[in-house]
Amino acid sequence: MGKLNEDFEEELDMDVDVDVDDDDDLDLEMDGGDKGDGRLQSTSKRVRMIFSVMASPNRIDILRILNSKGPLTYSELKSLAGFKSKKESGKFAYHLRKLLRQSLVALNKSERRYTITNLGKLVLSLARQIEERSIIESGKMYVRTSHDSIEEFNSDKIIQSLVREGSLPLELSQKITEEVENRIYKFQITYLTGSLIREMVNNVLLEHGHEEYRNKLARLGMPVFDIQEMLTNVENIRNGVEDILFTSGKNTLAEYLLTNSLPKDIADSHLSGELNISNLGLWSLIPDTIFLNLKELIEDGIELKGKCPGVTRTPAPKTLDDLGKTLPMIFNLLSKESSQEVVVDDLAAVLGKFSKDTSDIEKMLVDVFAMSSISTSLDKASTTLSFRIPLSADKKLIETIISAYNTFAKATPSPKIGLVIDYEKGKVADHSEILAQTISLGGNVTFSKGSCSTNAIKNSSKSPEPSIKLGSLSINLPRLALESSKDETYFRARLVLLMKPAIAAMATRKKDVSDLIRRGVNPILAEKTQFMQKNNTSIILNLVGLKEAVYKILGHKDDKEGKEILNKVLETAVDIAHKKGQEIGIDVSIAMVDSDELTRFVTLDSEKYGKNSIMDVLEGDLYSQGLELNAAELDKSTAKTEIISEYNKISKTLDGGLLIKLPFDAKAKDADIKKTIEKASSLISSFKPIKNSN
Repeated sequence: MGKLNEDFEEELDMDVDVDVDDDDDLDLEMDGGDKGDGRLQSTSKRVRMIFSVMASPNRIDILRILNSKGPLTYSELKSLAGFKSKKESGKFAYHLRKLLRQSLVALNKSERRYTITNLGKLVLSLARQIEERSIIESGKMYVRTSHDSIEEFNSDKIIQSLVREGSLPLELSQKITEEVENRIYKFQITYLTGSLIREMVNNVLLEHGHEEYRNKLARLGMPVFDIQEMLTNVENIRNGVEDILFTSGKNTLAEYLLTNSLPKDIADSHLSGELNISNLGLWSLIPDTIFLNLKELIEDGIELKGKCPGVTRTPAPKTLDDLGKTLPMIFNLLSKESSQEVVVDDLAAVLGKFSKDTSDIEKMLVDVFAMSSISTSLDKASTTLSFRIPLSADKKLIETIISAYNTFAKATPSPKIGLVIDYEKGKVADHSEILAQTISLGGNVTFSKGSCSTNAIKNSSKSPEPSIKLGSLSINLPRLALESSKDETYFRARLVLLMKPAIAAMATRKKDVSDLIRRGVNPILAEKTQFMQKNNTSIILNLVGLKEAVYKILGHKDDKEGKEILNKVLETAVDIAHKKGQEIGIDVSIAMVDSDELTRFVTLDSEKYGKNSIMDVLEGDLYSQGLELNAAELDKSTAKTEIISEYNKISKTLDGGLLIKLPFDAKAKDADIKKTIEKASSLISSFKPIKNSN
């Protein structure tokens, strides 16, 4: 009935012939005074008719509404244009008829919706240009604002911004504004913009010693030169326009973090190189690593509580085909909710409930991996999607999953999908042949006793609810050692002094991220979990360059005594993390894993202490991250071998995770890889095989 009533209202209004008292309406429809060539007469009359349409503010408003809102029904357009009473119905119909006759507005008869035409958009643009030019020609001073408008300069708006944005006292705001206004008129600026006024305000604030107020009022963004460089050097763009958009946005958020959000001492520590915060632009928005249960993810299908309206809502999958359609959608959504990795548990168990045909499962998984690999990259390094495969699961299903992953890895130069092989309750030897093939293909595989990420971040939670890890903060141990005058006690004291404010900053980050999740910014996490109430979020600090700091800079030998010092440093870090965590009620742990952008540490330390002095302590180009095993020497090792014993001790101490890399030569054969991973699994609790590409 609603649509019938609307159609009736539209027909009734449009049929009424109403006289409109509009002084600006130059109605030339009855003009017969054109002379000369008929085509010129027609063209001239049409132009005059269009100007006649432009003369009415009501008609310009209708064009603006359609341009901004898109197609609208008659009643929607009528209401938005302000013609709400019955007395105004005929007037609205009159204006709409004018626009239709001059082809500035079109009617989609099948949908009964009105849209602005390309000609209408041109007329609207022309009207805006005429308006702006007339303002400029008036001789007054006008401002091009950041809201895509031009308006007369009004110093009261500066006062309002100073009070509202900068929290300045009213008297001080008036004083600053008066000085800025004097400068504006003195300089006779011809192209006055909102950003230029803000610059002048900030300069005056600095001149008067109000740095804190200036920081609150600063405009964040990228310099023109940086944007030009980004658009020019397109060879650095790997993911198309996404890279440009995300880089621009992240740079703005990173600047906000360093100037307004982070405590000044932590921001200074990052900038100086004592520590490194990865993903600055994402720091307060999303977690780094998320552990989830697949069963919990799919049990309700995709229902996002009003978020992401462009994403298809689907019910819980009932068949393997349903599952194959739902999983890529969920995984692609999840990749936007983590900056580093999403670890999915129970894949084998879920697959077993949907089908017993392993060939169908394998085909479906290959498609799922392929479709999930096109997810949006929020940073230079794509978010990894990994699957924990416990070797206690059904053997055929395990082989099927790995086989599907092999097919995917063959077609993918750098897979951002990975496998975590959990051998806590199973034997690697049962699947070592196919796993060796996976590693040889360049697959992203990590072995672990228990749940962890492909970067070896530990997950001790046994809850089916998501477990969230906040990391992205690495401490530069060589820098602390260089500033400790070879005094090991002073070195550990400096470590403690740096850790305490770093943990406090991470705690603030936890609050910010949790708040955004609760408010639905991360819709999958918000929908699938109540983790905020269950405190499943923990903080991890990463240590970089431990061996360089202890052995090369502090001067201890790589012997029993030196190893004791090394472990003493780790124990100090873990002890402080636990104590500080208990104080603030958050789980805080220490890890030694890979992190990005660590060239900063070497570059900044080289600038401060001299390139030669830093090169002397390096074994490669960067400070060490995690630990490394020699695959060739592993065959002769036992649980009592010194390096195995040392690594197991460190692994036990580091409750956040320890990445032990197991590199293979590019020419390594599958049989050799098979033998080595079997041996490694019998000696250590986690490791990551890496086959060099050349």
